[in-house]
Amino acid sequence: MNSGASPLLQADHIVKIFGTLRANDDVSLSIKAGEIHALLGENGAGKSTLVKMIYGALQPTSGKFIWQGKPLEIASPAQARSLGIGMVFQHFSLFEALTAAENIALALPGKFQMNELSSRVTKLSADYGLPLDPSASIADLSVGQRQRVEIVRCLLQNPKLLILDEPTSVLTPQEAEQLFITLRRLASEGCAILYISHRLEEVRKLCDRATVLRQGKVVATCDPRQETPASMARMMVGSDVMQVHAISGNTKGPVRLALQKLTTAAQDNFSVQLKNINLDVHGGEVVAIAGVAGNGQSELFDAISGEILAVQNNAVLMDGVAAGHDGVTLRRKHGAAFVPEERLGHAAVPNFVLSNNAILTRHGTDADLASRGIINSAIAFKIADQVIKAFDVRKGKVDPEARSLSGGNLQKFTVGRELDRKPNILVVNQPTWGVDAGAAATIRQALIDLAKSGAAVLVISQDLDEIFEIADRIAVISRGQLSEALPAKTYTLEKIGLLMAGAHEVSHAA
Repeated sequence: MNSGASPLLQADHIVKIFGTLRANDDVSLSIKAGEIHALLGENGAGKSTLVKMIYGALQPTSGKFIWQGKPLEIASPAQARSLGIGMVFQHFSLFEALTAAENIALALPGKFQMNELSSRVTKLSADYGLPLDPSASIADLSVGQRQRVEIVRCLLQNPKLLILDEPTSVLTPQEAEQLFITLRRLASEGCAILYISHRLEEVRKLCDRATVLRQGKVVATCDPRQETPASMARMMVGSDVMQVHAISGNTKGPVRLALQKLTTAAQDNFSVQLKNINLDVHGGEVVAIAGVAGNGQSELFDAISGEILAVQNNAVLMDGVAAGHDGVTLRRKHGAAFVPEERLGHAAVPNFVLSNNAILTRHGTDADLASRGIINSAIAFKIADQVIKAFDVRKGKVDPEARSLSGGNLQKFTVGRELDRKPNILVVNQPTWGVDAGAAATIRQALIDLAKSGAAVLVISQDLDEIFEIADRIAVISRGQLSEALPAKTYTLEKIGLLMAGAHEVSHAA
């Protein structure tokens, strides 16, 4: 990066208002050609709003963008791409029924022959260390390979600025390292990169500068290489983040959750079949399941929670009782609790107030709360209030609707609601997905403390930092097959990455 070069892009006093919310409040930053610039902040700090304006998907309420020295209104994503601004979103925009080349063609202007485009895709993807088969169907590609399609689609448009939103959240450690090599090469060729990530250690390794947002405002600019993850987290949160204390010398109790040759059929063309899943989770331990998104995590959660029933009743055992044919409510009566990945719509009803959301998972197990079809609203409110206080759920009124909470606060509520039951078994899918550092630390410590009390805790997570922080044992899921759960201390990032890529699959073939 040429430190004396003029900025490629400047955001000049950008304000974006949605109703009464100032999502961006007088934000100014600059990005230079050849620079890898991190954009950091808690969930809800205004990062996504800012980059959507840079990409033309939103318009600022006030302020201006300056592109290559000239003020410019970026009216649409098409205009942004024509300027040389490319963006790879956290959630991909690909048609699964089409090939890689066909998906790429949809975003490119002008006319061209598909065989010519396929040749360009093959050459460019190989040149940048992102090998890609243009004829492959998106439905058959891993999540990491799908990300390559998105990146190659941007690179074919010769971007001057490439925006990446949480790009390593769907990658194995090996794939992430290859991505870093590609990004460093792009920067060396003069491409500016705006990099959004909650993984602060990789920000230290990769980025030249970082701008930190908090509550819509710029609160710091720093050189990540001169900081620690803790110091950057402090900038993001505004205070020290609680340290998580894992179980030390805790004695494992009996097996509380057992999966025995659990097999399920794929529910549709794009879901994953589970194949001979075997797993024991003891009381007093946290077992974590790692894996790249889309490898059967959701299907496994549904099969354990009872949203998908097992073929064999004894494929799921809860405290020794066969529960494979039981639905969700019966499994809760066995002492189990479940926190799904999707908090708004699956874990909570958006239009329900929090006290009504508390009823959803308690009506079948709490006789005081619900008896003979009659709900005791006072007890429901008391439960919600207990959770709100215990987990510091920030809210605007006494009993707000679920949809009015930020993602992190709703996640604290949905996890806290289940922990308040003091379950014997807890299964949680992506416990801290999209939440800020402070909320993540609160949730992780609560999971550890539940295990210390004698419960069996099973965590499904894509966040390897989280897994190594809280897990006693780790298993890896890939294409619906689960590796053996081994002590966390026996794993390295390299070993876990190989398993995430499917190294264990042959021995687990159905």
